Amino acid sequence: MRSRFFLTSEDVQKIVLACKQKVAECKCAATIAVVDETGNLLYLERMDGPGPMSVEVATGKARTAALTRQSSKASEDRLKNRMGFLAVSGFVPLQGGVPVMYQGQCVGGVGISGGPSPEIDELIATAGLAPFAI
Repeated sequence: MRSRFFLTSEDVQKIVLACKQKVAECKCAATIAVVDETGNLLYLERMDGPGPMSVEVATGKARTAALTRQSSKASEDRLKNRMGFLAVSGFVPLQGGVPVMYQGQCVGGVGISGGPSPEIDELIATAGLAPFAI
């Protein structure tokens, strides 16, 4: 029988805190989404500033990262000129989502939208992984 790791509420709060610290460092605002390993939403916050679409985009980036077990940027690069994949419910192959890995298992995803650039979105999302660095 295999043991399975999962994100706890405390883990999610650590991710969010690390993301918010990076947002403050970057002097911007963002929408932060955290999902579990199946892509179900665990946390969502739209800070003052990002547009209303950032909610769906951040959630989709997090979901894409969790379900593919890779950054949403990797999906973006792989699917260039194949925008039909955007029709897949919740799949958002745009830079700014990263999987949360723990001891070789994907336990969730972090998605950021609304930052000043896709690179900053990914930088903020990656900062959220700091509590799980081994």
